[in-house]
Amino acid sequence: MALNYIFVAFFVIAFVIALLQFVFTGDVQTFKAITEGMLTMAETAVMDIALPLTGVMTFFLGILNVGEKAGIVHVIARFIGPFFNKLFPEVPKDHPANGQMIMNFSANFLGLDNAATPFGLKAMQSLQELNPSKDTASNAQIMFLVLHTSGLQIIPLSIIAQRAILGAESPSDVFIPCVVGTYITTVVSMIITAAWQKINLFNRTIMLGLGSVTAMIALILWYLSGLPKEQIEAISILVGNSVLLFVVAAFLGWGMFKKVNVFEAFIEGAKGGFTTSVTVIPYLVGLLVAISAFRSCGAMDYVIDGLKWAFASTGMNTDFTDALPVALMKPLSGSGARALMIDAMKEFGPDSFVGRLVCIFQGSADTTLYIVALYFGSVGIKNTRYAIVAGLIADLIGVIAGIWLGYLFFH
Repeated sequence: MALNYIFVAFFVIAFVIALLQFVFTGDVQTFKAITEGMLTMAETAVMDIALPLTGVMTFFLGILNVGEKAGIVHVIARFIGPFFNKLFPEVPKDHPANGQMIMNFSANFLGLDNAATPFGLKAMQSLQELNPSKDTASNAQIMFLVLHTSGLQIIPLSIIAQRAILGAESPSDVFIPCVVGTYITTVVSMIITAAWQKINLFNRTIMLGLGSVTAMIALILWYLSGLPKEQIEAISILVGNSVLLFVVAAFLGWGMFKKVNVFEAFIEGAKGGFTTSVTVIPYLVGLLVAISAFRSCGAMDYVIDGLKWAFASTGMNTDFTDALPVALMKPLSGSGARALMIDAMKEFGPDSFVGRLVCIFQGSADTTLYIVALYFGSVGIKNTRYAIVAGLIADLIGVIAGIWLGYLFFH
């Protein structure tokens, strides 16, 4: 239902704003900008997102099917089962969805977006098999999606690279605040969703798991914080790509060892890539076109101006308000938020407070509405229940944490 209201609201708001501008100023350019933006985004959703996704999906779903036939995914599921059983009580301990979800989280953690999406969509399909109401999101699907939208990533390489391009004195100086910000968003996402689902997080298994992950992230941050930018980038490239190649080689090699017909299993799994990509096209087109209309009419600018006025009227420090467009755009559009981040660094400077804060916002969360449309659309979920609300609340906490981290590190 939430997507239904958002979808309608964005178009209605766009039309009303364009109409008011025409009535009071005689300006018809807003109508033109909205229409052109809608048509362009419809094409982008198919040509630049769905079709490229088809090739990646086809390959990785084929590899994943080999891993399932060879039993690797089952082993991963059994290993992670005790922790996931507490967090996803509806999912059996040895169900393949456990292994697929951990592979999705691991790929995100390493910044391997191209691999994370196929693993995540496959996990959502496996969770759908356990879902008793096929058009309504289950608790397990909501927990997985909200955790995924938190965007936990250990090295924000694309942000560091963009800062270097724009001439930042120390491009990697934002990587610790980015990681801390996204980790806070992830933990808050887990707490919010668990509270909604009445899951007790204060048990030995979950606390031990969270403690281990926290200690590992802290250790990695401590090690990387003393390295120069070039070395951090080299380590990121080496670890991320070598892990991905290792997964592919290990799945295929173990499949041969277990006497699986590897190529046949690959083709069998790969066939689902095209089907999944075609299935999500209507959902992507609908949501992204609505977001484009909302942006093109100037509604985002009105929201930003209103927030600036509200914060200024309280007498609080408002240096952070120039970075808010990125924070507000991120749940709607990753590419839009990235463009706003670059614009802010160009305008204020990459080493300014705003220039650094937009990077923290960009690295602290993921595109909630896009991910909801993509993942739920892939399995035909129409009733998202509280998934969007929980994801947006976590995003809000992430923005607040980002502002705090920005002032703590750079103000």
